Amino acid sequence: MSSNGELHDQTSGDQSSGGEVGATVYDSLAPLKNGLRYGLLGLLALTAVGLAIWGPYKGLPGVWGVLVGAGVGGSFILLTVITIMATAKLPPSMTMAAVMGSWFLKMVVVLVVMAILGNMDFYAKGALVSMLIGAIVAVLGSEVWGVLTTKTPYIDDVD
Repeated sequence: MSSNGELHDQTSGDQSSGGEVGATVYDSLAPLKNGLRYGLLGLLALTAVGLAIWGPYKGLPGVWGVLVGAGVGGSFILLTVITIMATAKLPPSMTMAAVMGSWFLKMVVVLVVMAILGNMDFYAKGALVSMLIGAIVAVLGSEVWGVLTTKTPYIDDVD
């Protein structure tokens, strides 16, 4: 039914045997899959724009700043979706524990990476900061767009 594959028509049995024909099966992870796909595409587009701007402006340090900023910012957000998808079959309390635990680990990793990078000068700090902030905003926006545009079935009560 849908062009991006969230809803699938499946035939179970043939028509003469009285089997159900054309039943719609809904993938409950479809909004998250679309969010992840759009988030990755948004991150790639932002990285390409960042490279096109910062590469000529600051040279190799600009390129490194863009790559590190996009990598850290994008992975920070995308790993949340991946964690939710990986724990989707578990009880909600376990999913929440996994999301909160992964958030804590991501914060520790980001702080360690930024502390290590603080004394280095192989990258342009402006490129890193702009891409870090841009990646967070672009990936979150892309994920929201992917989730909101996913077609989901619903039942309309008729009174």
